[in-house]
Amino acid sequence: MQKTEVVVLAAGYGKRMQSDLPKVLVPLHGKPLVQHVLEAVKASGVTDTPIVVVGQKRELVMTTLGSEYRYVAQLEQLGTGHAVLSAMPELEEKVENVLVLNSDVPYIKPHSIHMLAEMAENSDAVLTMATVHVSDFEDWRAGFADFGRIIRDENGDIVKIVEKKDATPDELKITEVNSGSYSFKASWLWNHLKALKNENAQGEYYLTDLVGMACAEGADIASISIDPKEAIGVNTKEHLDLLHKL
Repeated sequence: MQKTEVVVLAAGYGKRMQSDLPKVLVPLHGKPLVQHVLEAVKASGVTDTPIVVVGQKRELVMTTLGSEYRYVAQLEQLGTGHAVLSAMPELEEKVENVLVLNSDVPYIKPHSIHMLAEMAENSDAVLTMATVHVSDFEDWRAGFADFGRIIRDENGDIVKIVEKKDATPDELKITEVNSGSYSFKASWLWNHLKALKNENAQGEYYLTDLVGMACAEGADIASISIDPKEAIGVNTKEHLDLLHKL
C-alpha cells in the first residue's frame, strides 16, 4: 500500500477571474497556476503520479497538462469535499494517507509538501494541516484576515478552527491561520467525507468541515508551519497581481 498520494483540486469555475480560461489555467510567470503546484509536487518526491480533480472545461485542462497525471472528473461542482470524494474510487484501500492541495496556490514549496507528507506518515493524527503565522493582517498579508483562526490549548494542541464570521474579537487577533493544505489518514477521510453536510448558502460540501469534525471528536491533529506566501490563493485578478509583485 502506498504511503501517500496527492490530490490536486482543479475543478472550479473561477468566475471572479473574469477569464474565458478555467482558473487553473490562468497563467502566472508563463505557466498555468496548476502547473506551478504540480511541479512542486513532483519536486517534493512524495508521488510521481498525483491525481488532478478536473471539472470546468476539463478536456482543455487535461490537454494542457498532458498525460503524466491521473485525472478524476468532478461532474458537478459541489464543493471541495465532494471533489476529494470523487477521487475515492482511485485511492480507496490503495494509500494510507491522502494529501490535498488547491490548484490556485502556486507558490507552495516542494519542501513544504514533503514535510506535510512526512509528518502525516509518522503521526497517528487523523489530520495533518499546514498552518501560517503572520505578523499582522496589514499590507499584502491583509487577505489572511479572512482565513480560519487556529485555536490551540495550553499544550499547544489544535482544538478548533474558528472561521472569521464566527470569531470573537480576541480570536480575530490570533495570527496563526489555516492554509487549506492537508494530509488525511485515508480510512478516516473516506468515512467522514460521506458524513459531510451541505447546509450552507452555497449548498456545497466543504473540505474544511472535516477539521471541525476532527476537533469535535477530540482526534489528534498535527501541523506544520509554512511561509505565508505559500498559502496565497488566486481568486481574483487582484490576487494574481499580488503574486506577481511578490
